[in-house]
Amino acid sequence: MDALTRIMELARVRGALDVRCQLAGGFSLDHEDAGPGEAPFHLVLAGEGVMELPGRRSLPLAAGDLVVLPHGTSHRIRDSRGVLQDAPVTLDTSGPLTIKQTAGEGPPLDVLCGRFIHAPEAGQLLFASLPEALHVSLADAQGMATLEAIVDVFRIEVGELAPGALAVVTALSQALLVFALRAHLGGGLMPPSLLTLLAEPRLGRAMLAMLRDPAHDWTVESLAAQAAMSRATFARHFEARGKQSPHEVLTLLRMHLAAELLRRGDLTAAAVSERVGYRSESAFGKTFLRVMGTTPARFRRG
Repeated sequence: MDALTRIMELARVRGALDVRCQLAGGFSLDHEDAGPGEAPFHLVLAGEGVMELPGRRSLPLAAGDLVVLPHGTSHRIRDSRGVLQDAPVTLDTSGPLTIKQTAGEGPPLDVLCGRFIHAPEAGQLLFASLPEALHVSLADAQGMATLEAIVDVFRIEVGELAPGALAVVTALSQALLVFALRAHLGGGLMPPSLLTLLAEPRLGRAMLAMLRDPAHDWTVESLAAQAAMSRATFARHFEARGKQSPHEVLTLLRMHLAAELLRRGDLTAAAVSERVGYRSESAFGKTFLRVMGTTPARFRRG
């Protein structure tokens, strides 16, 4: 298992498909801020439109585009021609997937709308450093044939809605998130963060080692060995890519791994502290409070 996959597991990311929108004419639909632990997404199957974000920032939407709102930002999806009309919105709830439609001239914008649901705390490891809108043209991304095949499956499944169709597209939505993250990381525009550490192959090996064995007494030297780098080179590259020291990142990962164990509820706080490398339950509790903003006991009760 690679480090990005483990972080996604830790964040408990899963896709949820909400509605299919087939919008024609001068449509304009507003979307409010999402709740904690939710990152809305829109996958354009056909047609064109525009997404407006706060501050009048606009993103053109075309077939094959995926837009993820990592921070749940409010937004509007409207007609690309700028024509507005009071077109009634109809809802078809007769099938397993609600279909929202507007009538009017021109080819409709056909878009799947859903959410990536994640653990609010651990999800920040994945989403905190992403921009307000992660806009990826799947047609321009690497692995074109693979992405085209995935989007074609989406079109077929939501078109036919055969038994199990929602399970198929829900599972595939997570694959699209991975492709979007890869495309964004490959663009070289990411600020230093946990994600940029995961994207660098050698530093990613050190991250994976910490995730696999958080209780190990990791030092800069031993992590550098995992990355096949000298101590000085590893430390320099790690801090440049992550804006944190290896010790700070190790502590962060340990606390989120501890939160995962506490959430399961089958281990005592003392056992959890040992699992993540703390011999002193008191020291573990203080660190957990500092990083997570609450005590292990309160976190478990919550």
